[in-house]
Amino acid sequence: QVQLVESGGGLVQNGGSLRVSCIASARTFSPYAVAWFRQPPGKEREFVSAIKWNADDTYYADSVKGRFTISIDSAKNTVYLQMNSLKPEDTAVYYCAFQPSRASNFGSWGQGTQVTVSP
Repeated sequence: QVQLVESGGGLVQNGGSLRVSCIASARTFSPYAVAWFRQPPGKEREFVSAIKWNADDTYYADSVKGRFTISIDSAKNTVYLQMNSLKPEDTAVYYCAFQPSRASNFGSWGQGTQVTVSP
């Protein structure tokens, strides 16, 4: 079973940048898509961004469009989320998940990585 491990979170000031990573523990990993979600304190988990593994099509929530960039390093089974111009409202636990096929839901959630943006 594929496990996802997120890393790279931390504390950053308002307007700063951070890159979080998600690595899949599998010899071969070729899902339909991989996505980042986040859960702000006291709120529901929400979609942030997604990328199709073999097509590079990308999708972003309106709240992060133009500030965040999702990318893949398929040789390393790793998905990155580059976050620029961070705001306090971006504070959340960031999770990655993958969609095995077009007909399936996102799953195999990692443990998450905390991103905190100070005012």
